[in-house]
Amino acid sequence: MKAATLSKFGAIGILALAMGGCSSWDSMSHRQKSTVTGAGLGGVAGAVVTGGGVLGTVGGAAIGGVIGDQVGKNK
Repeated sequence: MKAATLSKFGAIGILALAMGGCSSWDSMSHRQKSTVTGAGLGGVAGAVVTGGGVLGTVGGAAIGGVIGDQVGKNK
């Protein structure tokens, strides 16, 4: 299996995991919702920037989650 294909499957897996966490969206606080949203958007952005690289996807999700958490803290 090529590395690019494996990277794409990894990105899809991370997004599926993030969306699975949204199944209990109603009981989450605003800050938690912001963190999940930031992680999802950061993961997608990291995947786009690195051409589907796993490290870029995970790094983008981590950074996006931290930013989302900080933004959600202010509301």
